[in-house]
Amino acid sequence: MLRLEKVCKDWKGFKLKDISFEVKKGEYFIVMGHSGAGKTLLLETIAGIYKPDRGRIYLNGEDITEIPPEKRGIAYIPQEYALFPHLSVYDNIAFGLKIRRFNKSEIEKTVKELAEILGIVHILKRKPKTLSGGEKQRVAIARALAIKPKLLLLDEPFSNLDYQIRSKLIEEMKKWRKELEFTAIHVTHNFEEAIALGDRVGIMTNGSIELIGKPKKVAKSLTFSMIKSEKVC
Repeated sequence: MLRLEKVCKDWKGFKLKDISFEVKKGEYFIVMGHSGAGKTLLLETIAGIYKPDRGRIYLNGEDITEIPPEKRGIAYIPQEYALFPHLSVYDNIAFGLKIRRFNKSEIEKTVKELAEILGIVHILKRKPKTLSGGEKQRVAIARALAIKPKLLLLDEPFSNLDYQIRSKLIEEMKKWRKELEFTAIHVTHNFEEAIALGDRVGIMTNGSIELIGKPKKVAKSLTFSMIKSEKVC
């Protein structure tokens, strides 16, 4: 599905260092790391916002390293959601379909189906400024999925939400995955999200992917490392 081969990027003094990993079709891949680890820069490089200084990026076997963002078939949801404030929820979700010149009936069908699955039918006529954080996140996800992307990139999707809403959306994300069958890379600093959602987890530190594995295996490795570090100290 997605393959990165020794991707390097130097941006404003920060570096991605020889990033190599694969994401399988239908997989929910978590990249976990502290603030400043390089998680957002990694997503933006995959999305095509930045071009790697070295290395290659492949999607479904095609080298997309030189392909512009709008032609990659990738949907990117930034941390602040980036909804269009002057458009209704309906028009936000429909935006990508209108740009691609889908006909009106196809747009209505897609928006309605996504709104029902994500539980936002009742807010379709509202503007983003009237929405809660959880509602904005649902709209952002619906807008991204409306174009049926090959890959969905989520940058700290639940970080601006309180604990109760975040926990609810984590559970609902599991359901949306099953119903919509999308492939995703989700970056976070929250281990609860990694354990609950990830098929695999990659640990990112100082611009490098240090460890990749199943969530429980990664958790055990991290715990062992912490205990070892405490003993050394």
